[in-house]
Amino acid sequence: MTARAEETVRDYYDALREGDPLEPYFLADDSTVKFGIGEALFGYDEVAEALREQTETTDDWAVESHRLVVDDRGPVATVADEVTMAWTDLESDERREFETRWSATLLLTDAEFGDADRAGLDDSASAGNDWLFASMHVSTADEL
Repeated sequence: MTARAEETVRDYYDALREGDPLEPYFLADDSTVKFGIGEALFGYDEVAEALREQTETTDDWAVESHRLVVDDRGPVATVADEVTMAWTDLESDERREFETRWSATLLLTDAEFGDADRAGLDDSASAGNDWLFASMHVSTADEL
């Protein structure tokens, strides 16, 4: 495990809490996927649009990691975690909370394994992240 991949995951959690843009954490590629509690998104454009909408329509995020495991395998890292998440839906003013399970794959986009151009990104789009999510799956055993 490198601190770098784990740092990206923790930075992502912080960005979620702070209402910062989340799409710079994802690989700009048609193969990028994100499965959320109530959604299945295919391709970077779909993922980025959904994340922008989520940021605009939610507030007051709480994200508490309980079992973060990051395994770095060179240019690829896998992630697993159990996360308590809560947020306020700005449209309904409803507070939502879930015990969730996360799994993800990150790709290293530094010069050793290929630069941001390999990931389909320019320097501004990747927000300086060396690791980018190629896939993310967030699920819950709770009934929606």
